[in-house]
Amino acid sequence: MSDIERPPFRADHVGSLLRPPELLDARAKRQAGAISAAALREVEDRSIREAVALQESIGLRGITDGEYRRTYFHIDFLEQIEGIAVRGGIATKFHRHDKEIDFAPPRLEVVGKLRRPRPVAGADFDFLKSTTKQTAKLCIPSPTMVHFRGGRAAVDRVAYPDMEEFFADLARVYREEIADLAARGCTYLQLDDTNLAYLCDEKLRQGARDRGDDPEQLPHIYARLINDAIRDRPASMTVCIHLCRGNFRSAWVAEGGYDPVAEPLFSEIAVDGYFLEYDTPRAGDFSPLRFVPPGKTIVLGLVSTKTPMLEDKEGLRRRIDDASRYVPVERLALSPQCGFASIETGNPIAPEMQEAKLRLVVELAEEIWGAA
Repeated sequence: MSDIERPPFRADHVGSLLRPPELLDARAKRQAGAISAAALREVEDRSIREAVALQESIGLRGITDGEYRRTYFHIDFLEQIEGIAVRGGIATKFHRHDKEIDFAPPRLEVVGKLRRPRPVAGADFDFLKSTTKQTAKLCIPSPTMVHFRGGRAAVDRVAYPDMEEFFADLARVYREEIADLAARGCTYLQLDDTNLAYLCDEKLRQGARDRGDDPEQLPHIYARLINDAIRDRPASMTVCIHLCRGNFRSAWVAEGGYDPVAEPLFSEIAVDGYFLEYDTPRAGDFSPLRFVPPGKTIVLGLVSTKTPMLEDKEGLRRRIDDASRYVPVERLALSPQCGFASIETGNPIAPEMQEAKLRLVVELAEEIWGAA
């Protein structure tokens, strides 16, 4: 089979990588005021170069910075938008195979009119692009992350008495950022979205109802928001979306198949590809993929970033065959189900296992499609 010449690639990954000890130490020192921001950035730069070299040596073609400049996959980006504030945390129960974990990720509030006073990820992308001859892939939070966890109550009513105006301003901010990234040469952008996956879980759907939102309508609202945010991207830019069920120290939040959101997810959102978590039965079966229209790529997240065991290659091959009943194999690709470190502490697996899992993805992609 012929290679995919533009992303998403046959062998791909979600983006975040385990932070090296030197970087974690430098970030702790910076937080304590023991080193300067410039000194921290030197360590980040060095660590990113090493992460890029690792990805290239494995054979990956979509190269990220490992999200090494971030504490959280979403907060560090979104808090740079004027009008968004971080206030306290959201008490959440994360589930793991051996226990439950109580964790309160930061809570976002919209406290004023949304504005982008300066580029958010431009300098970070410039550095990443300078370090690789492969395709530099930038991962940013989906715009839905500003809304779902707080709903109407987290959006200031003086600034936004009308929620349509809020969504319009949020999309405009993203359009401005995406235009800037395109001008810098970004051709591969990924939106990381937990909320569409959370809407697959009945408990979280009830939570949306309790906040005054309709979980039946939210996927359509979010489809319009995302489409408005990416509508002006150039033809040279591929945009994908990654659906995540939560990723904290190998624990998750949401469970349930994609059925409740499948139609708007695949039929209404105008992205080029989807990174879908399919590493365990909690993601359901492949039947929701029947709604995927021609021309879109499904990246099957079959390799777990949460477990320290290497997956069986033949078992993965059988699951790809199963998925091809709904989407032709030439429009499928393979990746880990999530990042290895959605927050800086990362999942409790060894760097050697992280590398082995990424190598497995590349090797199997080469065997099935003839190229990674």
